[in-house]
Amino acid sequence: MKKIVILGAGESGAGAAVLAKTKGYETFVSDMSTIQNRYKELLDKHDIAWEEGKHSEDLILDADEVIKSPGIPNDAPLVLKLQAQGTPIISEIEFAGRYTNAKMICITGSNGKTTTTSLIYHIFKSAGLNVGLAGNIGNSLALQVALEDHDYYVIELSSFQLDNMYQFRANIAILMNITPDHLDRYDHSMQNYIDAKFRITQNQTQDDAFIFWNDDPIIKQELKKYGLQAHLYPFSALKENNSVAFLEDKELKITEPIAFNMEQEKLALTGQHNLYNSLAAGISANVAGITKDNIRKALSDFQGVEHRLEKVARVRGIDFINDSKATNVNSCWYALQSMTTKTVLIIGGKDKGNDYSEIEDLVKKKCSALVYLGLHNEKLHESFDKLGLPVADIQTGMKDAVEAAYKLAQKGETVLLSPCCASFDLFKSYEDRGEQFKKYVREL
Repeated sequence: MKKIVILGAGESGAGAAVLAKTKGYETFVSDMSTIQNRYKELLDKHDIAWEEGKHSEDLILDADEVIKSPGIPNDAPLVLKLQAQGTPIISEIEFAGRYTNAKMICITGSNGKTTTTSLIYHIFKSAGLNVGLAGNIGNSLALQVALEDHDYYVIELSSFQLDNMYQFRANIAILMNITPDHLDRYDHSMQNYIDAKFRITQNQTQDDAFIFWNDDPIIKQELKKYGLQAHLYPFSALKENNSVAFLEDKELKITEPIAFNMEQEKLALTGQHNLYNSLAAGISANVAGITKDNIRKALSDFQGVEHRLEKVARVRGIDFINDSKATNVNSCWYALQSMTTKTVLIIGGKDKGNDYSEIEDLVKKKCSALVYLGLHNEKLHESFDKLGLPVADIQTGMKDAVEAAYKLAQKGETVLLSPCCASFDLFKSYEDRGEQFKKYVREL
């Protein structure tokens, strides 16, 4: 019996373990951290052996194949030992793809991928298709392949997930944009990060579609290197550069494969960045053969994504917006660009090699004050103190940050949590950070 070891027992790892067990593999799960109770219960239910708080190297190095959690870096000592002895290391997505013939709609990019993924899923679901939501959101793809049976999967893919995918094929691949992110994981090499993103196109055939933002200079440059077989569907804000989807005369227009149009004011999502999300989602649905009426309806009644420019409350004339999912500088740039009032920006967390100069002009133009929230705010002081804005330095937690922002804000202004950084210095996750923000805002 072939032996599979899963490193990491989070959503993807636990799901991969269940799929491996149902396919007859000898399955073992190992996690250096404490495994959440719900995943322990799932593993126990399927009679899967697991360990937490350690890695038993003798058991792991004896595996025929290893499925690695995307959160474990490729240069982790145990991973290097596995590589040295030639043990195949794959991702949960790669493993799950072996056991389903469903159509795969895969979305990546530095920003916008969660909203676009959720929007595409909403369109497919509203059209009555048998579709699953997977990847960074929803249940793991492997768990759904093991226990359910979908015709389509809409999958949000991070660069980490793409790193260990080799034979997996996206029938529709979407690349929203590429801006610096996670460079600490890629030897501080932008090219390494770019190469990871473009792995979404590997194995595509002439029957497949590649949808991408045509105005992204990095994507345009990289496309010249690839002899892509997939049909190309570039989108842009304006009708130019051979784009098949764009905005013209206040209408969203798609020219291929079937002509489609919709008034911009009827889109549920507003702002320039959401126009791109709607264009990419519209093309995807169009390529999949969903009717124009169903696409229009779903684009107009989509509810948005939690922790992404989420309106929380208005307190004594001050609006509070939760954009905790903004874990890189470019994402914060989009958030600031969409602000229509003076803004108190809550920024900071675990820096990933950020270059804050990208948002300096917007901070100068849009912000009335800044709240630095993190254990190490030195880089924020260095980047923004020179602008002369009022600043609060908070190293304790969200409650104090919300109270500081509330004191700094004037009636008619907005308090925006858009941190630019990972959450792991003070919070369990960006979701935890956003939930705490909402909790303390509602307590004001």
